[in-house]
Amino acid sequence: MKATGNGTPQQCAENLLSIIRGENPMERVKGIDARYIDKIQKNAETDIKEDVKWLIKTYEPRINIEDIEVKVAEQENGNHHIFTLISDT
Repeated sequence: MKATGNGTPQQCAENLLSIIRGENPMERVKGIDARYIDKIQKNAETDIKEDVKWLIKTYEPRINIEDIEVKVAEQENGNHHIFTLISDT
C-alpha cells in the first residue's frame, strides 16, 4: 500500500490483488488464492479471472469490470508471478 492516495478505486483494486488469501486475519477470504501463484496449466487463466472478478465485485464495488488480462510478469526458475490488468468503465 502507498502512504497516501489509497482511496481511488484503481489503487484499492491493486491493493486487493497484492494480498494473498489468508494474510488478513480479520478477512480470511480477501485476496487472491495462493494456488494460482505457481499454476501454469491452461485453465489457470480462467480460474484467476473468476477469482479476480469475485474479489473486485465483493470488495471494490466502485469498479465495473469489462475485461481482465492475465500475464506472467516474471518467470524464473519455475516461479511465475501473475500480473493482472483490469479494464473498467
